[in-house]
Amino acid sequence: MRSIVVVCLFALGTAHRSELLSREAVEHLGVVWRGNHSESHLQLPSLETYPDEFTWCDKDGKNYCTPSRNQHIPQYCGSCWAHGSVSALQDRIKIARNAQGVDVILSVQHLLNCGDVGSCSGGSIDGPYQWIKKLSSAGTGISYETSMPYSACSSDSTEGFCGKVDWSCKPVNIARTCGGFSSEGGPCTGLSHYPNATISDYGSISGQQAMQTEIYNRGPISCGIDADPLLNYESGIVKTSSWSTDHVISVVGWGKDAEHGSYWIVRNSWGEFWGEMGYVRVAFGALNVEDQCSWAVLEDYTASEKQNQKPCHEGGDNCDGSSPQPGPDPTPSPSPSPAPSPDELCILADDEDDCNSIMESGLPCHWCYFSSIDVGICLKADDTLSCDGSNIIEVERLFKTRSHV
Repeated sequence: MRSIVVVCLFALGTAHRSELLSREAVEHLGVVWRGNHSESHLQLPSLETYPDEFTWCDKDGKNYCTPSRNQHIPQYCGSCWAHGSVSALQDRIKIARNAQGVDVILSVQHLLNCGDVGSCSGGSIDGPYQWIKKLSSAGTGISYETSMPYSACSSDSTEGFCGKVDWSCKPVNIARTCGGFSSEGGPCTGLSHYPNATISDYGSISGQQAMQTEIYNRGPISCGIDADPLLNYESGIVKTSSWSTDHVISVVGWGKDAEHGSYWIVRNSWGEFWGEMGYVRVAFGALNVEDQCSWAVLEDYTASEKQNQKPCHEGGDNCDGSSPQPGPDPTPSPSPSPAPSPDELCILADDEDDCNSIMESGLPCHWCYFSSIDVGICLKADDTLSCDGSNIIEVERLFKTRSHV
């Protein structure tokens, strides 16, 4: 049986720059270095000896692995840190579904647009799951690829068409649909409800034993790797020693070769034309794979069998996204409070001038801009919400009860 591991690479010519940020840069973004939300990993049952071969791509005759992606199209983007984490989480969704139904593909672009934990210039092993957990705690989740396709762009990228498009974090860059040709007056709409996935826990591990325990019990993980020896890889087991990490991969299992010994099965994000249909086998102890890995525990996801989808029209008119409020919501939601009448509230506004014009019409509003989510709100005089953007849950509550201009 063959094992599978996930690797993220960025190749230009015969060498590439690191796509992992320094620890200082990572912590500056608010990411906890090798952070753990809990110690649940330490509670997992550990075998004294693991089987020689184990892979989620062929477990008990089923394939729980989701597709290998290509991070480098439609233009070059150093987003392996996002692909490695997202692909491992997708696998865990497929495991939770017992490999039934159409594969759930999560939106790497949503992470690039809104995560603030990396960009096309690089990211971290820890950041993606920490960001998804923050989303999950606020009642939202990472969207699906069908509502925010991968464009290989971020706000700082000037590659290809990236510099000509607004990639800031706003509803239309989280989940969208376009209701018609622009000549027909069909605008693109940010969706307020969209399929998404949430997590309940995350953590950091290192070492062969910890990796095998986590993979065997809960599913694939994302790990760092030295990608330089892989630029011209075609097939076989890579045994190169390294103490350097410059990319992120997802590891889906392991195997054992009679001649070369045990190896990790790694999935790359360079496309299936590379390596062994997008995968590479890396010997235990090679390429620094065992130095730092991250795991996440799936909380919920949107799927037909869970009956937790909020259907939107083809043009998105019934899911207008000025107020993001995605589900999954597998449990009954409490009845919403009655919305205030128009003369009792102020409204979301695109800029301060809009807010001023409202005040001039007799409403005692004041302007409040939340830079963290790129939205402004006209607040009533008695609103006590802090304008520093710290209380995102309260902001989303306002989204649900106030109209937008």
